[in-house]
Amino acid sequence: MNKNDTLLVAGAGGFIGGHLVKSLLDQGFASIRAADIKPVAKWYQSFNGIDNRVLDLQQRSSCIAAAKGCRTIYNLACDMGGMGFIESNKALCMLNSLINTHLLIAVRENQVQRYFFASSACVYNVEKQQGRQGAALKEADAYRSLPEDGHGWEKLFGERMCRHFHEDFGLGVVVARLHNAYGPMGTYDGGREKAPAAICRKVIAAKLSGNHTIEIWGDGEQTRSFMYIDDCVKGINLLMDKSCPDPVNLGSSELVTINQVVDTVEDIAQIKLKRSYQPDAPKGVNGRNSDNTKIEKLLGWQPNIRLRDGLEQTYRWIHTQMTRKH
Repeated sequence: MNKNDTLLVAGAGGFIGGHLVKSLLDQGFASIRAADIKPVAKWYQSFNGIDNRVLDLQQRSSCIAAAKGCRTIYNLACDMGGMGFIESNKALCMLNSLINTHLLIAVRENQVQRYFFASSACVYNVEKQQGRQGAALKEADAYRSLPEDGHGWEKLFGERMCRHFHEDFGLGVVVARLHNAYGPMGTYDGGREKAPAAICRKVIAAKLSGNHTIEIWGDGEQTRSFMYIDDCVKGINLLMDKSCPDPVNLGSSELVTINQVVDTVEDIAQIKLKRSYQPDAPKGVNGRNSDNTKIEKLLGWQPNIRLRDGLEQTYRWIHTQMTRKH
């Protein structure tokens, strides 16, 4: 990509979007447009010297305005959160299809050349994720289709739209199925946070309060892989240099149980907590992991930052935010 071309990061006020904008600036891209529905003061990260715009990208007119003059678009805009949010807000998750639809229309009208769509591991057939061993999901495992309700269906539909815009109109598309990105400068409370941030917050709160207990959703034996944000952004950058219209997993293959995540954060915090399991709380599928055969073949690389290392950085940042409030 030409570093003088105008790039649009849709959802730049969000967790991944903010880190991506910083990465693009660090790489020397001179013309970056950042768009998000939130006021700039509420963005997780914002930067001077770029074109920051507050826009509702569910509206077609906003997408047309945001895309004008752009050569490349990164679509990270999404009304979402962790499992607690996803399971309780299926309609809101489905409405995210408006963002991708209107951005793709804007792509055609503005002759954009490259388009990145942030999909999700939630597109995978839930029947393949019932075992606790954590199925390593290949890209083909999204079909026959039975994704997670709401968010998973929206992302799968978005993938198909991108594919057909590539086939019918020659748009250069990259679709990455993100597996549980986490790290600093993101949500850690309020109901939209994901498991690593939530666990860090709970451990810190227990340590600060002296109430040495932690609530864990489910029985803690559900398995996942978690990708540190630096790996996520690096993967996006590397994929955008390739021609690959088919979806690609972008996630760590380091499989852990939620109990093991708690163990690690307790070790970082140098504390041991009494665990209170909540079997009726939202917990998602029993087991999920990322099969990285395709991305390793395509890039000669896969996410490789150890969970322990990423959690240390995440814990430190959340601890700073929480102690400032005391």
